[in-house]
Amino acid sequence: MSNVATTTSTAPGQPVWTGTVSDEEQSKAPWIVGVALVLGCFLWMGPYMGVNVVLLPAKTAELAGDSKAAVVAALSTSAMIVAAIANILFGALSDLTRSRWGRRTPWIVCGSVLAAASMMLVNVATNVAMLIVTWCVYQCFLNAIIAPLIAVLADRTAPKFRGAITSMYALGYSVGIYTGQMIGARFLTNVTLGFIVLSVLTLLSGPIAAVLMREPSSLAMPKKSFDSKVFVEHFTFPVKGCRDYYLALFGKFLIVAAKFAISGFQLYILMDYMNQTKEGAAGYVTIMSMCMMVTAIVMTIISGPIADKIGSRKLPVIVSSLLVAVGSIIPFFSNDPHMMIAYALVAGTGMGAYNSVDQALNVDVLPNKETAAKDLGILNLANTGGQVLGPVLAAALIQSIGYHALFPLAAVCSLIGAVLIVFIKSVK
Repeated sequence: MSNVATTTSTAPGQPVWTGTVSDEEQSKAPWIVGVALVLGCFLWMGPYMGVNVVLLPAKTAELAGDSKAAVVAALSTSAMIVAAIANILFGALSDLTRSRWGRRTPWIVCGSVLAAASMMLVNVATNVAMLIVTWCVYQCFLNAIIAPLIAVLADRTAPKFRGAITSMYALGYSVGIYTGQMIGARFLTNVTLGFIVLSVLTLLSGPIAAVLMREPSSLAMPKKSFDSKVFVEHFTFPVKGCRDYYLALFGKFLIVAAKFAISGFQLYILMDYMNQTKEGAAGYVTIMSMCMMVTAIVMTIISGPIADKIGSRKLPVIVSSLLVAVGSIIPFFSNDPHMMIAYALVAGTGMGAYNSVDQALNVDVLPNKETAAKDLGILNLANTGGQVLGPVLAAALIQSIGYHALFPLAAVCSLIGAVLIVFIKSVK
């Protein structure tokens, strides 16, 4: 049978739109869809991380000088607000899209073009205000890629194959995180060229994913009148049968915040807390990124099959969160830069395992499959929110206490996130 199923039939010649695929309808794993997710995710995540972790702080330091930590906090806060709106909006619009190219494809392709263009606007910012505005524009269009692309996991993958395909998505995500940082570090001495390279990669994300996954037409989807019921269903946060959904959301939010409280300031940690030169810090960023990439790839490959083998999504997520907490506290005990490498190895192992299983957990706790993109977009907002919360709290602690306070903060966030996952009941 086909590995794509978007309709079922109650009578001959009377197709009924479903927008999802069941175990019975999908006899083989949709590996091509998995490859599309690997590349599509890598090509937006890599450039985002290269800019957010390396090039944007460098640009901020150039424009803001001694106020750089406060400006990073402002960038993070404004980005969170824009991303929150964009996730819900683009996810909901893709859920409702009827086109010959499907529901998700038009959004991820247009999002790639506009995100690439707005990334170049960030590069040409000449003052802090322009930097914040252009960064918000970029965040908006980046989420036009993210929310629809994640929904492909729910649309095109049967439950029995979801662990494997989710691991493939996580592979692109993890490699993008760490490769992006390494690419960004290579351009610390030529920030403009770095922005150009990463913009081109962003531009390729949607088109490559679209060509590979060949999403079927969604014209069979029933038309809906845009009334108050549709608005509440598709453009607001879920309110029915969603206890576990919100536990997963806030658990993810805190675990991601734990990671970004450190990684969002790793350049400054190495230079200001560990007394490295700019060149020396760039070298350590590259080593850390390599360590975290290798551990992430290894854990991505093995964690999904292990989760399927033991029949549990929760346990791998909880264990990985504890590893992030342990890794995060290591640099607290010394400002030797080798402590950051130890952090990268331990926390990287935890984040690799976490990313591999987390999206499968997210799909399993969805309250309504018909609003998958919107609801997954909101869950993915925990990623964006965590990337914002971590640096905001970190900036406050840097100014009031010092860099050494970041590490207990990250450990506590990860531990609380693990506790929230423990209380999920509908998923093992």
